[in-house]
Amino acid sequence: MRAEVGLLSRNVKLQGDSSSEENQYGATVFLHSMGDDSLTARLENVEFTNMGQAFKLGRYAIHFHMIGNVHNSYIKGNSVHQSFNRAFTMHGTSYLRILKNVVYNVMGHNVFIEDAVERHN
Repeated sequence: MRAEVGLLSRNVKLQGDSSSEENQYGATVFLHSMGDDSLTARLENVEFTNMGQAFKLGRYAIHFHMIGNVHNSYIKGNSVHQSFNRAFTMHGTSYLRILKNVVYNVMGHNVFIEDAVERHN
């Protein structure tokens, strides 16, 4: 027998408050800028828990929103668990690298490409 194993804990942790699970209303990371390569986000080896806000449009655990090209940005080696609305969302964002992450117990999609205009992710 074989099993999939993913380590959820990390030394750096971003989480919603103690009422998040009861209310399905957690923390969000929302990234937005004025256009191509005007934002650089490097999220690496972080634990995200009690994230996202259930049934709220655009309130996802990690949301890259209408940025354009992000050649220098990546999401690498993180864990997202206990998310109430998706894990990673790319909306109007291209060239984002999402590598070696662990996602567990998420409502909705794990990786969501919102409008289908996103390219080379």
